[in-house]
Amino acid sequence: MNIILASKSPRRKELLERLGLDFEIVVSDVDENIEENQPENYAEELAFRKAMAVMDQMIEQDREKDYLVIGADTIVVSQEQILGKPKTKEEAVAMITMLQGNSHFVFTGVSVGVYKKQTKRIMQTSFVEGTQVTIFPMSPEEIQAYVDTGDCMDKAGAYGIQGVFGKYVEMIHGDYNNVVGLPIGRLNQVLKGLAKL
Repeated sequence: MNIILASKSPRRKELLERLGLDFEIVVSDVDENIEENQPENYAEELAFRKAMAVMDQMIEQDREKDYLVIGADTIVVSQEQILGKPKTKEEAVAMITMLQGNSHFVFTGVSVGVYKKQTKRIMQTSFVEGTQVTIFPMSPEEIQAYVDTGDCMDKAGAYGIQGVFGKYVEMIHGDYNNVVGLPIGRLNQVLKGLAKL
């Protein structure tokens, strides 16, 4: 079985390695602008699109192999707003200003597709994991200092919990790895179920 992670995130790569899987990375080029206001649906739909785009690419290259493709998308939701990756430092400051002193949710949509050469069919399953994160109050100076590190720019909600921003996290309800970008505990259970098919 050829296992593929449809993500360029180094954090997801590191997390998936913890499952002891031998996999390769193939990045999808799907359009991430979708019209969906429900956060869980948004994350799940993007994960599905990423996984299926890479699956199509793999099958087109070689139909005589078995594939398992994992797609994922993580979003931050605060005050009913979906926060993606900031495009500018000013946008990052605005996002963290919204998050500081409050609780927000992190949703990761995960989509797993399996292609069997014997049947020439794709089986697909998806799920969404949610984690509540509470951030300590932060001063404007602390926010600016963090943004100036540049750590915020490639992350949903403008922060990475596993880096220096971790010192501002007051509380987590749920899966820590989900906030990093991939709920590997739940994913492992899904993969174990698929292995029996």
